[in-house]
Amino acid sequence: MDYRSHFLVDPAKPLRLSEIDPNDTGEHDKRSKAEKETEEYRLQMEANQFLLYADGRQSLLVVLQALDAAGKDGVIRHVFKAMNPQGTRVHGFKQPTPQEAAHDFLWRAHHYVPADGEVVIFNRSHYEDVLVVRVHELVPKEVWSQRYDMINDFERLLTQNGTKILKFFLHISPEEQLERFKDRLDDPQRHWKISESDYSERTYWSQYTEAYQDALMKTSTPYAPWYVIPANRKWFRNLAISQIIANTLKDMGLELPPTRVDIDDIKLKYHAAVQAANGNNGENGDKREKDKDGNGKNGKNGGKG
Repeated sequence: MDYRSHFLVDPAKPLRLSEIDPNDTGEHDKRSKAEKETEEYRLQMEANQFLLYADGRQSLLVVLQALDAAGKDGVIRHVFKAMNPQGTRVHGFKQPTPQEAAHDFLWRAHHYVPADGEVVIFNRSHYEDVLVVRVHELVPKEVWSQRYDMINDFERLLTQNGTKILKFFLHISPEEQLERFKDRLDDPQRHWKISESDYSERTYWSQYTEAYQDALMKTSTPYAPWYVIPANRKWFRNLAISQIIANTLKDMGLELPPTRVDIDDIKLKYHAAVQAANGNNGENGDKREKDKDGNGKNGKNGGKG
């Protein structure tokens, strides 16, 4: 099953998150088989990230959005572990700093977008400014409602400059979220992740659902598509996202860049360097042999002893 088409948000069709089963596992009914496939996609991601880095003409931006405990950190840990850290960055969007708040809402996002050859993951993103801001009425509707078009223009700009954009909404149920909150309470090693806002934000579940539905519908474009990923089953969440990323990288036409040097000339220089190194090693070896035979300076000193 091609999860790019299966979970794609089509703006031409109504989106009702309540009608999407967060327990859905596609055509996969066994965790063991799904995890094996996930590893295969990770290996493909690793190979294509190498080409992306070497090619240096394109980049990949992955946006992760979700309600609390849906698994954004888990996706970053399990899906992207195959990628080389030299070409991968993660940026988490928290409450804007005073400097960020003094600029337009896209300023801080633009600061962290990928350079050529890079993969960047946004843990939350510029979409907070049509989600949290809307739900908590931090700005008037006439302000946040205009931001959908601004976001589309921003993402079109990135795309026109060689950045491929993939956006994932991790879809969990309120019941699953509460189970994950319980897991945090039961595990002292995870107490640091607990926050009072986990529970206060739950009271806005329906408002967030409406905000997400509008955001996904208004900003899922051919150049920056949204995917709703059923996320109650962590192993399936990882599989679906890894498949979409691996197939997208494969379709980007990545290739090794042309050689920038004369290989025949470099081979001559290499062999000359090897011969010089072997010659030096031979001289050093002769000197060491003399020292062992007592014919060198150390041998004479040794004879006096």
